[in-house]
Amino acid sequence: MEITVKSGGAAKQQTQCLVLFTGGNGEFPAFSSVDKDTGGLLSSLVERGDLKQAAGQVLMVPTVTGIKAERVLLVATGKDQPKASAAEKICAGVARALNGARVNDAVIAFDDLQLADRDSNWLLRLLARNIVSAGYKFDEYKSKQADNNAIVLGKIALLQSGRKALEGHKQAAAEGSAIANGMALARDLSNRPGNVCTPMHLTGEAKKLARGVAKLSIKALGEKEMEKLGMHSFLSVSKGSVEEGQLIQMDYKGGKKGDKPVVLLGKGITFDTGGISLKPGAAMDEMKYDMCGAASVFGAMKAIVELQLPINIIGLIATAENMPAGHASKPGDIVTSMSGQTIEILNTDAEGRLVLCDALTYAERFKPKAVVDIATLTGACIMALGHNISALMSNDEELADALLVAGNVSGDKAWRLPLDDSYQKQLDSNFADMANIGGRPAGTITAGCFLSRYAKEFPWAHLDIAGTAWKSGGEKGATGRPVPLLVQYILDQVS
Repeated sequence: MEITVKSGGAAKQQTQCLVLFTGGNGEFPAFSSVDKDTGGLLSSLVERGDLKQAAGQVLMVPTVTGIKAERVLLVATGKDQPKASAAEKICAGVARALNGARVNDAVIAFDDLQLADRDSNWLLRLLARNIVSAGYKFDEYKSKQADNNAIVLGKIALLQSGRKALEGHKQAAAEGSAIANGMALARDLSNRPGNVCTPMHLTGEAKKLARGVAKLSIKALGEKEMEKLGMHSFLSVSKGSVEEGQLIQMDYKGGKKGDKPVVLLGKGITFDTGGISLKPGAAMDEMKYDMCGAASVFGAMKAIVELQLPINIIGLIATAENMPAGHASKPGDIVTSMSGQTIEILNTDAEGRLVLCDALTYAERFKPKAVVDIATLTGACIMALGHNISALMSNDEELADALLVAGNVSGDKAWRLPLDDSYQKQLDSNFADMANIGGRPAGTITAGCFLSRYAKEFPWAHLDIAGTAWKSGGEKGATGRPVPLLVQYILDQVS
């Protein structure tokens, strides 16, 4: 989708759909101008209650005389000047209406939408992201796909009255669009079935992402290379499958030579049966989503490449299948990680931390500025925070604060959980340096404690996205989170 920013008068716009905002508190110059040219038609519709005065409510006016636009979409901003929470509803309402309106292009009178607690660039980024994301669909495996001749929204112009903020607005629109494109890639990878989206498939997708991009290079380690590095914790998971595990490295050199990179590490278990500690059969199909952490790294890297951000980033994907074959790991097995620490595997369904710990040790070689790992790690996270907010743990206050701020700014929120030493003893083992589980109490925290033992050489944060990465039921599908949080964090590093 093409999103542009331009200046001009709303009534003079030649478009299939002109989007105007109105509400109970505030001035709306574009609305007033168009209303005047249409003989008061729009205000009369609002006054008689055709448009409900709640943030995000919409009314399509299909035939309008006196202006150049073919139709007008009226959008309510609420009875008071909207804040960020209302803006999310407003932007979502605009996005849904335009993508369902059977129009090729639209012009949005952006200047009329003023927030009490956010600047116009933040709002524009959110609006662009919502509009692009609203058109997302996943029909790769439908025998009858959507009609190629159907009318699809392809062009959006964001209208402002003057030229003062034009360049800043163009950048904000580009950022919102890039984040949405990154989310779409993350959703595509996550929604693909496990018989397609294998570790080798992800390696192929990484190479595809790097095609024609001089600043991005790809390296993939197979099981023989990992064996030589001593990554026996990782291999204890991948050895149960006929699909070979992969450690994928995406190296983006957008910053100065010698600048320390930020490492984004994604858990990529492309299907998780639980291994010998087999999961219940109900909803096991959703375990294809156990690679959503990896998918979010792909999505963030796509956005970073699209925006050509001036920063060095390493994207690491620790990807494997967790299967219950005859040569799979058994509860009670002991393995030695790349760091030299030994692990008693008490539950083979706690496999994500086993691949991530070796990848964290591997990340030391980059001497990173920070490492953020992203994983659908624990069901306990859903019990703690539900499906709205991701969990965050960190060994570094500055990094934790930066990620929390990025979550709040992007609307892709996280909540920090403690990483206190008192939880570490739950991982004690009689036979190895540690066990891979710490029992039912504080399961999300003890998983973070496990990973923290492999992240002592750099600032590190862990995002548990088990509750936010996908939806079940009638809306089953990947959400693309936490791509917005990750990209906002990177944007903050270069601003």
